[in-house]
Amino acid sequence: MAQQTGINYDELIGGEYKLLLEPIAYFKHNGIMYAMTAHEAALYDNQTGGALRRTMTSLTHKNLPLAMYLEYSDLGFAAYSGPTNKTCSNDTIIAYLGIGIVRFEEQPPEQPEPTDYDYEYRVDTDVITPVTLYAGSEINPDGPATVTFTIKGSTYRMSNIVIPEGDSQLAWVKWHTPSEPQDITITVRTNRGTLSQTTIKAKVVDLSGNDPPDPKATDTAGSWRPSSVPSREEKSYAAWSVWWAQWHPYWVWHSTGDDDGYWVDEGWYDFFRDNYSTSMTATARIEPDEKVPTAAGNTMKSGYGVSNTVTATVSTSAPMSHYTYGQTAVSYFPEFHYTTYWRLLDRLSSGKTARFQFAENIYSTYKQRVHFSPVWFPDGSYTVNTHVMDIWTPAGMLCANLTDSVTISGSLYDDWHIAPGNP
Repeated sequence: MAQQTGINYDELIGGEYKLLLEPIAYFKHNGIMYAMTAHEAALYDNQTGGALRRTMTSLTHKNLPLAMYLEYSDLGFAAYSGPTNKTCSNDTIIAYLGIGIVRFEEQPPEQPEPTDYDYEYRVDTDVITPVTLYAGSEINPDGPATVTFTIKGSTYRMSNIVIPEGDSQLAWVKWHTPSEPQDITITVRTNRGTLSQTTIKAKVVDLSGNDPPDPKATDTAGSWRPSSVPSREEKSYAAWSVWWAQWHPYWVWHSTGDDDGYWVDEGWYDFFRDNYSTSMTATARIEPDEKVPTAAGNTMKSGYGVSNTVTATVSTSAPMSHYTYGQTAVSYFPEFHYTTYWRLLDRLSSGKTARFQFAENIYSTYKQRVHFSPVWFPDGSYTVNTHVMDIWTPAGMLCANLTDSVTISGSLYDDWHIAPGNP
C-alpha cells in the first residue's frame, strides 16, 4: 500500500494517516454480475424499490453491512451500537454500517463527552425528534401502526405507518421548543412493532446573552496567543424513506364440485419506498463595516467593526413536515480563542434560504450590526467562525462550520492626528 500511494512506509504507519475500508460483495442479480459496498447496495435497493432485499436479504442487508462498522466515531462517521444479528434497514446501513477505519495508533479517537440527554435543542426553535420503528411481522394497511409522542402534556401522532416484515422506518414528531431553557422528557409508544426508544431526554438551551464585553481603547493583548478554529459538528446531507403498500390481487378458483365454486382473492401487499433527502449549503461573509473610514476592500485597521452576512440554503425533495429551515447562526471570535463569548445572529429572513446578521451592537454609536475587533489585534488575518445549525430532518440535524476573514493592517490609532491648538 505504501508503494501504491507513494507514501513512505514509516510515515504511513506513524499515526498521521488512517485507512478507510469498505467491504465489497460480488453477486449475480437478475442475471447481471454486481460488485457493491454496503452503502451502494442500500442506495441501489432504495432506487429499485427493495429489489435486493426481496431476493438476497441475508447478503445485502445483514452479512455485508455488519461485516464492518465503527465502535468509535471517527472521520465524521458515526459509531454503531445497534443489533448485530438482524437484517438492517437501508437507512441504518447508509448512516452507520459497512465501513471500517484502521488507525496506526493505540488510542481511539477522542469521543464527545457523555451527556445525560439524547438531544440538545435551542429555545423557540422548530425541531424534529425521531425514533425507529421495527416490524417483526408485516405491518400493512389492514392494521397500520401509529406512533404517539407526548411532549409537555401535548400529544403528537404519526399514523398510517406500514412496514414489510423484518424492516424498519423512522417515525418522528415536528414540534416547537419552549422559549425558556429546560429539560424535557418525551415519551413514545406504538400500537404495532417495536420502538428503538420509548423515552427521549431533550435539553433546551438558550445561546443568547453571552455577547462580548464593551471593547476599550485601552485594551491590550496581554498573554494572548492565536488559536486554531475549532472543529464543530457538521452535516450537509440527510436521507430517509417512508414505506407505502399496495394490494397485489391474486384470484384463485375454489371448486365446490359439480362445476361449481367461487373465486377468492388470495393476494398480498407489495411494499414500496418513497425516498427523501435534504442537503444544505451555507456561506459567511465577513467585511469591514460600512462606517469604517479607511477600509480598502477587505483590509481594515484593528479596532473597527466587522459585519457578518450568513446564508443557509436548504434543498430537498421532502414535504414541509419532514424538515425545517435554517434557524440558528452563532459567531465566535479569535480574541476569545473561539470560546468564552459569542454572538447569536439575528435571522433577517426565513425560507429555503435563511439570512442572518449580527444583532445591533449596543456599543455602536450608530447601532450598527457589527462586532468590534480589538484595537490590539496584530496585523494579519482576523478570522470569524460561524456555526450554522437547526436545519432538522428525521435523519438528524444539518449544520455547517464556516469561517471568513478580513485583513488587519495597522490600528485605528493610525487614523488619529493630534496637533496643538491655534496659539
